[in-house]
Amino acid sequence: MREGHRGTGPGAITPDGCAVELYERLPVGDEPDIIQRAVPAKARILELGSGVGRVTHPLVERGFTVTAVDEFPRMLERVHGARTVCSPIEELALDEHFDVVLLGSFLVHAGDPQVLRGLLRTCRRHVANDGCVLIQREGEGRHENLPHERKIADGLVRVLSSDPVGPGVRSVHVEYVFPDARWTQTFLSRPLTTEAFELALSEAGLAVDAYLTGDHTWVRALPVTGGP
Repeated sequence: MREGHRGTGPGAITPDGCAVELYERLPVGDEPDIIQRAVPAKARILELGSGVGRVTHPLVERGFTVTAVDEFPRMLERVHGARTVCSPIEELALDEHFDVVLLGSFLVHAGDPQVLRGLLRTCRRHVANDGCVLIQREGEGRHENLPHERKIADGLVRVLSSDPVGPGVRSVHVEYVFPDARWTQTFLSRPLTTEAFELALSEAGLAVDAYLTGDHTWVRALPVTGGP
């Protein structure tokens, strides 16, 4: 298990505490709609951290060609209709470029700054010069007014705590409760101000083109000519 991450519950658990069977149950939200509005039709998409294909499958159904990347083989076994690549995101080095590189699931908030830099370098390395990178960020107040819960499918997700554990890093504890099963996940998250986020992009050779949602949780970035 990755340091600072853990998970409990039925079935296989990934190194960052994600439960494969849980992620098969989670419904897709508005991510496919946001992505479709932001990129060209039938674009070639590199999806980093695809998991079981919760977002992959709707994108394939909408005519996109998707390469799904995840470091856990048991996740990728659930993906269909897309090419799959098993690799840590930071180490990915495909000899090709894509119209769109997608970094969802709040992965940009990695607790380790070195991991964050590695994620963004991978995005820059694989995006075409005339392509774009789509990134999902945490919303305002995500670590405040806890605990709170919301309904998902026939269950509940409860964010129970978000505790400081180091400079700028928080340990987040989440519980997923269904009639027949319960999972927990603890992971590290580094909240990023808009300024810190845009600086990290710049250091990787990317620049914000547009904030795609009113809450600024989805961002389209473009490669900077001559960037890393």
